[in-house]
Amino acid sequence: MTATTVDVETSPDGTLVIQPHGSLDADDAVELRRTLVHAVRHLRPLRLILDLHDVPDVDPINLGTLVAACHLGDDHQVAVFLDRTSESIAGQLSAAGVAHHRLRNVGGAV
Repeated sequence: MTATTVDVETSPDGTLVIQPHGSLDADDAVELRRTLVHAVRHLRPLRLILDLHDVPDVDPINLGTLVAACHLGDDHQVAVFLDRTSESIAGQLSAAGVAHHRLRNVGGAV
């Protein structure tokens, strides 16, 4: 990603955590999509957590990518959760069709 960096780590229980840093805009769309598809289709963890606490805003393309990651996870039996989003981003994700149970720790709380 151009201005955005992404940390990827696996927790001891096998959960894959992807943590982008910075705004997600059109320049980041291809790389974010590639990272998420690789994680769900090839790594296939039991759980995939997108930790969005360090993402101040998401453009419509990347918003759609996050929504699609949830559906792709369902297709491949990977539970996808969006953690520590801002209230604004959580509202956008919810309006775009992300189920409320996938949005955890809204507002950045741990």
